[in-house]
Amino acid sequence: MTGIPENNNDTFSIKTIIGPILAVIIGMIMVILDSTAMNVALPGIVNDFKSDVSTMQWSLTGYTLALSAVIPLAGWMSDRFGAKRIFLTTIILFTLGSVLCSFANTPEQLIFYRVIQGLGGGMVAPIGMAIVFRLAPPDKMGSIMGTLGVPMLLAPALGPVLAGYLVEYVTWHWIFLINLPIGIIALLVGLKYLPKVERKTVPSLDYLGIILAPIAFAMLAYGVSEGGKSWSSKETLTGLIVGGVALLIFIFVELRQEQPLLELRVFRSPNFTKGIVIAWIAQIALFGVMIIVPLFLQTVRGYGALNTGLILLPQAIASGIMMPIGGRLYDRIGARPLAMTGLTIIAAALFMLSRITMDTSIGSIIACLVMLGAGMGLTMMPVNTHVLQSAPRQLVSRVTPLTTAAQQVMVSFAVAGMTGLLTARITDHMTETKNPVEASVAAYGDTFLFAAGIAIIGAILGILLSKPKQQPVQGPDDESETTNPAMMAGH
Repeated sequence: MTGIPENNNDTFSIKTIIGPILAVIIGMIMVILDSTAMNVALPGIVNDFKSDVSTMQWSLTGYTLALSAVIPLAGWMSDRFGAKRIFLTTIILFTLGSVLCSFANTPEQLIFYRVIQGLGGGMVAPIGMAIVFRLAPPDKMGSIMGTLGVPMLLAPALGPVLAGYLVEYVTWHWIFLINLPIGIIALLVGLKYLPKVERKTVPSLDYLGIILAPIAFAMLAYGVSEGGKSWSSKETLTGLIVGGVALLIFIFVELRQEQPLLELRVFRSPNFTKGIVIAWIAQIALFGVMIIVPLFLQTVRGYGALNTGLILLPQAIASGIMMPIGGRLYDRIGARPLAMTGLTIIAAALFMLSRITMDTSIGSIIACLVMLGAGMGLTMMPVNTHVLQSAPRQLVSRVTPLTTAAQQVMVSFAVAGMTGLLTARITDHMTETKNPVEASVAAYGDTFLFAAGIAIIGAILGILLSKPKQQPVQGPDDESETTNPAMMAGH
């Protein structure tokens, strides 16, 4: 048990939890808003620094890898130093990183400051969810934890629009500087309303794991990125070999640890493994093109940053509408039909985008984006729920950090791989035609078609999903294992 006070039906009052929920939501909105805003701001930043997409995408990849590096630490640090203290510290670190990003003068500085942002932002969600999880009474758990979905739906919808306005009418620096007042508000609300927690005795940290994981994930992402240019280059082979070896050693070390940084034994569950592989495929197909679409709209079609954000808004709205629908349908029919249907819709939308031309109407593009959002909402919630329910009950509390960290890595791979492929295809098409616009349009089409193929593979694999067997509810003696918020946060 941690020192976070628990609520029960007798003592619960909405007033006791509204403050902590507000603090957590403000923090999560800040982190997610910043992540989505970068997709729209990237072309402007590339031009301002007189750099290229392959270089500047590391401001996204570095941020994502930093997130994934600290997520597994969230539970251990919460137990060791107190959840409230670590949550507020991460808010400060993220806000500081944001301010530094706004003053970056070179691509290298921006990438470094984005890593600082990621080191802070990675712990905000898991620790915040653990605090609210502990405060909510069992009979109101679903509705209260559901309120934490607000930033996950609101921020992706508002991020591109806000970023578009700031980039077009002010300057890209403000997409980072705006986090300063939001961070201060989150800090003040957290100081006032988050419950005080006690430190507890915790096992020693898995130092080998924390050293090996970032090396493995960063080098693999580097290898994938360079592979988009040439799979036989020294940089590509170095990244893939070093990252692959580090990953194998990391897996070996984690399986021998009593208290591993990431609980990999959960992969012994076939349903879990099948579910998480399909989730990874969906994430690669979706998040890879999420950076490609804004680039196409701005660099090829010539739309401004604000208009690009408005064009992307229906996709986020469609995803937000379909997520709760997908969750409710999962309870009735399971993940298999939803995963197959959702990924088929995604594949169809990407195939339609692969046939895009300079004459394609904006209405047709928006229709494709709405299909992407709907497919994402229909797929991700059921698959993620399937993954959690497929894990052995004694390991459920460790699944959240594992899947969250893995998702961040898959996103970094997707961004690195898709932008690398796009760059390579532009180069190839330039040898066929001397018209740079035609070469770019053809390269974007190839990239969308590749992503469609990945989505089709996921839809086919969805056939393998079976409804997880209901596991018996544990008794009071096992409560600490299944409801410990530190474990939920990543311990």
